[in-house]
Amino acid sequence: MTQNIYDDQAFFSAYAKLSRSVDGLDGAAEWPAIRKILPPLSGRKVVDLGCGYGWFCRYVYSQGATDIVGLDLSERMLNRARELTTDENIIYRQEDLENLHLPQQMYHLAYSSLALHYIKALPSLLATVYNALLPGGSFVFSAEHPIYTAPKQPGWLIADNGQKSWPVNSYQAEGDRVTNWLADSVIKQHRTLGTYINLLVKQGFIITHLEEWGPTAQQIADNPALDEEKERPMLFLLSAKKPE
Repeated sequence: MTQNIYDDQAFFSAYAKLSRSVDGLDGAAEWPAIRKILPPLSGRKVVDLGCGYGWFCRYVYSQGATDIVGLDLSERMLNRARELTTDENIIYRQEDLENLHLPQQMYHLAYSSLALHYIKALPSLLATVYNALLPGGSFVFSAEHPIYTAPKQPGWLIADNGQKSWPVNSYQAEGDRVTNWLADSVIKQHRTLGTYINLLVKQGFIITHLEEWGPTAQQIADNPALDEEKERPMLFLLSAKKPE
């Protein structure tokens, strides 16, 4: 079972203060880049893996998606999603992505935002997603970049000349990495970027877009706090398709 850190009260309270929690998709700096790689949504069936507050579920509904399922392990996240949602076509369900079962050939789009780096049984999950997609269906997700999940210690190293560097430790050694983010001892799964891609290819997906995301100059001008994100990719965005 996935570590259910989001149901920890201290963690959940801290998460609720993040801009992506307060402002939704507009509070996620990577959202404009994700929106560009989404397939057409009107009339589509969508499943959101790790739906959190349900921001994406409500977005695709506003774009004409007709059947939407949001899945999350956290009861606190799901309760908040239900509080924010009035659309009856959106269904929220508690599921552990480590042991997920979905109907075969049901969805046009499977989506996941910053959840896959928590999943130990990723090959099994990718098989489930692949089988749940209709032929020609899309899988679009973001995950923490392996550069970010393999730190020697949290935070930047600052040289005497002020130059910043991001410490990387045992990049090739995949597996559990424990970090302190909003709470102590948060467990994430470190995998190389090559492993992510090869798992998708082995499953049968056709990769259509890969982006090692960084903020635009305009985003940095609008929000100077994003300046450090240009120094190393914090996350990556990927879209893949199931063959017709």
